[in-house]
Amino acid sequence: MPKRTDINKILIIGSGPIIIGQACEFDYSGTQACKALRKLGYEIVLVNSNPATIMTDPGIADVTYIEPLNVKSLTDIIAKERPDALLPNLGGQSGLNLSSELYKAGVLDKYGVQIIGVQMDAIERGEDRIAFKATMDRLGIAMPRSKPAYSVTEAEVIAAELGFPVVIRPAYTMGGTGGGLVYNVEELRTIVSRGIAASLVGQVLVEESVLGWEELELEVVRDAKGQKITVCFFRKHRSHGCSHRRLVLLGSHADHQPRTAAAAAALLLCGGGRYRSCRWYQCAVRP
Repeated sequence: MPKRTDINKILIIGSGPIIIGQACEFDYSGTQACKALRKLGYEIVLVNSNPATIMTDPGIADVTYIEPLNVKSLTDIIAKERPDALLPNLGGQSGLNLSSELYKAGVLDKYGVQIIGVQMDAIERGEDRIAFKATMDRLGIAMPRSKPAYSVTEAEVIAAELGFPVVIRPAYTMGGTGGGLVYNVEELRTIVSRGIAASLVGQVLVEESVLGWEELELEVVRDAKGQKITVCFFRKHRSHGCSHRRLVLLGSHADHQPRTAAAAAALLLCGGGRYRSCRWYQCAVRP
């Protein structure tokens, strides 16, 4: 890909606090992005609320801000630094959600900041449970039965239709925060309340459980020309339980060769539009 000459200064948003076993990959990828982009001659402005990262070390970015990751802080930084572009997908859920908020608030348009690396509507389709399900339906990809809920009462009605256990998946949260597998109404009320509070849009998806299915996980990349590749593939030895990632269904071993079917499904997901994307996809195979 040729170097873009219409931009000079790029803003990168970090992932914020990191807990053990979660989100450390964003520090690594963000650090490598800063190094690679600076090597190409771009000026890098980095914002991260977590100083205990490699990316916030001196010399990684041209300018580093250790500030809260919220709209107000980012607006002030954008107004001062005037970046040409925002690279949102190196800060995980935090970076994606904050970029979406900045876009909706009109901050990016006001200061002439363009989003690179991913399109805003692709973020919406990937993070909003309803939009993601609609995309899968359009592509003809099977998913567990589910319905969105915005209150505990709605969730109780949906769970009664699906039958317990069900999985609660809040929209716009990182690492499955606020969600979980529930076996009865009492657990449902607790986890749905927690999930709605954690969700950026006050939405949870109540989804039928595929407990016991085999779990396949893939990382896929697609560019603007429609070229696709499966970068890595995981076939997990434990049975599927409750994961925060999006889930598609592949039927049984008798119907599919699991690796081939999972790769085909993931690439189809990634190629669902005219977008560049790099995503994780999780597939369940009936044993």
